[in-house]
Amino acid sequence: MVDIEYYSSEAITLLSSLIRIPSLSREEDKAADFLQTYIEEAGILTGRSGNNVWCIAPDFDLKKPTILLNSHIDTVKPVNGWRKHPFTPKLENGKLYGLGSNDAGASLVSLFQVYRYLSQKRQNYNLIFLASCEEEVSGKDGIESVISQLPPISLGIVGEPTEMQPAVAEKGLMVLDVVARGKAGHAAREEGINAIYLAMEDINWFKNYKFGNGSPLLGDVKMSVTQINAGSQHNVIPDTCSFVVDIRSNENWSNEELFNKIKGNVTSEVTARSFRLDSSKIDGNHPFVKRCVELGLTPYGSPTLSDQALMRFPSIKIGPGKSSRSHTADEYIILNEIESGIETYINILDGLII
Repeated sequence: MVDIEYYSSEAITLLSSLIRIPSLSREEDKAADFLQTYIEEAGILTGRSGNNVWCIAPDFDLKKPTILLNSHIDTVKPVNGWRKHPFTPKLENGKLYGLGSNDAGASLVSLFQVYRYLSQKRQNYNLIFLASCEEEVSGKDGIESVISQLPPISLGIVGEPTEMQPAVAEKGLMVLDVVARGKAGHAAREEGINAIYLAMEDINWFKNYKFGNGSPLLGDVKMSVTQINAGSQHNVIPDTCSFVVDIRSNENWSNEELFNKIKGNVTSEVTARSFRLDSSKIDGNHPFVKRCVELGLTPYGSPTLSDQALMRFPSIKIGPGKSSRSHTADEYIILNEIESGIETYINILDGLII
């Protein structure tokens, strides 16, 4: 019999301690130090690279598949509007307030308690817990830098606030820097080629173009022009106009495929900041997904990005909390969500065969 109350209490205490330690992206060293010490004081050996901390369950067997339990220790900067102090954990009416409580501290501490419980029992798989950094900025010193240091992973479980519903697909991200080039001239005369007008033609294409091959889970590829800059003064025809395009891909298109399609349809210069963050999807017949369905959970497609995008193995996103609370003032997690989250994780994973 699992003592859910004990593991929940441990998780809430750990989360309260982590809230007190500012851990903005790329500034997670103190939180990583604290978490590593906490894990080792529980008698568990750790590994560490930068601000990423992990532990591998005893009796590791290369003949078995390996499941990775992962969530992140970094947070965004506090937004305006906080009435409570973001780095002071506050319990109020069954809720724990504090920056990172929902995104994704509750998932992090719940997954660690699940690791503690499962690693004491013989399973049909190896188990690794990883607390990674730089997730909020998709940084290269986060999970991407650690995967090669771990044994081969068969399944990644990414802890993010999904109300403990399994996100079996996730949109990818590609950001484009686009530059339209014209010719400078005096605004009072009929001279020059206005780069703004050239850019407008391509912006209109980004607004209206449909890629097709939509996804039942994630919908169509979405393109949004989000920034624009041109001109130096009122009487000079601008010779350049630059703008930024945010592209959210589905699992039917790789970012590189989208990039090549875009380049063939616009006249402006197009540069992708990265192709790294592709969309992801797990097979609906995967044993983890089937177990979720057996337990009455509902698979869905997530529009928000996580470290799943950097995992080149099957992965799924599931965790306590609600996505709409992330990056908001007075962020909180409901204590019962942690308790039910731990119980649900264990019900899915204990005895699972993958």
